[in-house]
This record gives sequence, C-alpha cells and structure tokens, in this order.
Amino acid sequence: MNVEYTGRQTTITKKLKTQTEAGLERIAKIIGDGASVHVILTTEKYRRAAELTVQSRNLKLVASCEATDMETALHDALAALEKQAIKQKKRKTTIKRNAKVGVREVAVAPTADGALVVDAELATIVARNGDARKVVPMLVHSFPSHSPLTEPHLVRSKDGVALRPMTLDEAVKEAAFRDREVFVFRDHGGQAMVLHRKRDGKMELIEVP
Repeated sequence: MNVEYTGRQTTITKKLKTQTEAGLERIAKIIGDGASVHVILTTEKYRRAAELTVQSRNLKLVASCEATDMETALHDALAALEKQAIKQKKRKTTIKRNAKVGVREVAVAPTADGALVVDAELATIVARNGDARKVVPMLVHSFPSHSPLTEPHLVRSKDGVALRPMTLDEAVKEAAFRDREVFVFRDHGGQAMVLHRKRDGKMELIEVP
C-alpha cells in the first residue's frame, strides 16, 4: 500500500509508522495491496486523534478515533478499518455467489426410463430486465436412469409349519385357521406335504419327494 502521513501538531515518529504499517499489512491481506492510505494524526491539547482513509478503485474505508494518547487512538482506528474491510469482503463474496444473469424456470416430468423431460412451453429464461429469451427444449437425465433393485425383505416364521403329524383335512383346517397361503405338514406316515392356496382360492397339495 502507498501510505501518506500528515501530522497536525504531531510528530510522526518511527514507532507510530511501525504501528500503522503493521495494522495496514493485515488489512492488505483482506482487500489487496492496490490501495492508497492517508494517515492524519492530530494533537489538540489533551486530545489525540487518528484518522485513516483507505482508497482503492472499488472501495473507500474511513475510520477516525480519539484517545488520551496517540498509540491508542491509532490502534482503535486500525481495528475499525479492519472490521470494515472484513465486512466489505463478506458482502462482495455474497454478491458474487448470488448474482445470476437470469433465472431459469422449468417444468420437468419423469419418463419411463427415469429421465427428466423439460416442458418447452413452460421453460423460460428470464433476464434481469424481465425480457423472456428464446426457449430451447432440453432433456435432462437423472442418474441412475433405472432405480436399483431393493434387497428382498425376509422374515423367518414357524407359523406356517405344523409341529405334529396330521391328516389332510386337519392340515386344511389348520391352514385356514392360521390364515396361511402356504402350510407345511407331515402326515402320520412321515410324508412331508405342502398346502398352497392359489389365487382362485383353491388349495393345492404338493407332496415333497
């Protein structure tokens, strides 16, 4: 930074310059080095005042503080300038993130293969001045285009198995009582059988070899 000092009834000592340059070095890290600084130090009776003006192409920062000694007044003015620089940097960053040339308003609808088709009649690109520009149909794909297969959900149950041997009539009644679509049982001869209720409501007997 290019620093200019003005002393009004004040001698600009080396200590004051060192203090000023240290504070301006921190500010330069925030706003850059391409700024000019004017430092005015004033003494009036028991009052000490420090006024700093930082001027660059895009911004201007001004801070003025008073104290009973010059070091404190200079310290407070530099601290005030640093706060202003941080605030300006945050504001500029926010503007850059939010600034858009236009706002795109689109209507999308999913297709059978998982792609998103933009409705050309409803999609408009509106500029800041409110004029609608030419609309171009777009096809936007979402990945994956096919939804992945879900893992089968298995539940172990003993309610569909008879623990004691029973006749076919008993097995049919037991399956109906338990409200089971599939019922496994053994007859009195030890033969494993499966009763299966089909979609038409009829019971199907399957003999397990």
